[in-house]
Amino acid sequence: MHPADTPEAINAIAAQLASAPLIGLDTEFLRERTYHAELCLVQVSWAEGAACLDPLAKADLTALREPLSAPGTLKVLHASRQDLEVLSTVGPVRPLFDTQLAAALAGEPAQVGYAELVRRLLGRELPKAHTRTDWSRRPLTPEQIEYALDDVRYLLPLKSELEARLQRLGRLPWLAEELAALEDPAVLSVDPEQAWRRVKGLSGLDPGRERLLRALAAWRERRALERNRPRGWILEEAVLRNIVLRVPRTPQALGAIEGMPPGLLERCGAELLQCVRGAEIPEPAPPLTRPKPDARQNALLKHLGTVHRAVATELGMSPEVLATRRDLERIAAGREDTPVLSGWRRPVLGERLLAAL
Repeated sequence: MHPADTPEAINAIAAQLASAPLIGLDTEFLRERTYHAELCLVQVSWAEGAACLDPLAKADLTALREPLSAPGTLKVLHASRQDLEVLSTVGPVRPLFDTQLAAALAGEPAQVGYAELVRRLLGRELPKAHTRTDWSRRPLTPEQIEYALDDVRYLLPLKSELEARLQRLGRLPWLAEELAALEDPAVLSVDPEQAWRRVKGLSGLDPGRERLLRALAAWRERRALERNRPRGWILEEAVLRNIVLRVPRTPQALGAIEGMPPGLLERCGAELLQCVRGAEIPEPAPPLTRPKPDARQNALLKHLGTVHRAVATELGMSPEVLATRRDLERIAAGREDTPVLSGWRRPVLGERLLAAL
């Protein structure tokens, strides 16, 4: 067997998918050297079979657009977010059933992998020999193709098992809510102004440094998008953090930042310093101070954590599926802009957390 790599072969598979009520769907892609993932393989399954389609053969995948967006055909994926992103070049994929989301609501680990879920629910052990395959290389071996097909062969049985379990637990409305959020086109959109939220290790910044963080992260994101390069190639995370913390105001000070590549300083130093100036940080920059722990707040957070874990135990679910520590911190601070206080989570956990206040 080899991937479908001609218009005729792809059209024949698309015709079979067009009449299928359920489609299993997965992709293989590369993004080590690019911002946007490069689609290397599309795997599909339906009740009667499974197939691989080869987008690198320059064969047009337009024929897939209709079955992937057909409202009467449910597309079943596992941990679907990246697949949806890379398939956006073909077209929208909806309606969805995400087996990882469903599994988490049914009491399986929050981020359970596909092979582990197949083992747990279906008792099948999947081979791991090709987990690090370079899917852009051709030709693919028969073993690689079989490995890729395994990624969709069990999606429909998993969907059936998980749906039945959620039906018994009365949690299908929870899943419907989660899937509706996943189908929102905004989930796949890139907003450079929100890129600063992904930067780790910079909590408790003063207002000026937070403005600088927002500006640098947005600059890096836009540049990465324009050049289709990984954001870390544009500006490494550690260097970005050091700029925020040290607030360099001259080319010399910027060049002295630990890890600053000379080439980046030469090409982009003026733009980086413009970000610093735009943040309007007083000179000298205020000292970095961490807020002192608030004993009352810590006690309240600990109490909310106890309630959180108790509810998760009652439901037989991983606590992180219900809420994150940040959710609890926001509630302890009197804020309501958190997912646990909306949708199905509010009556299940949110109201009990509010009562615990």
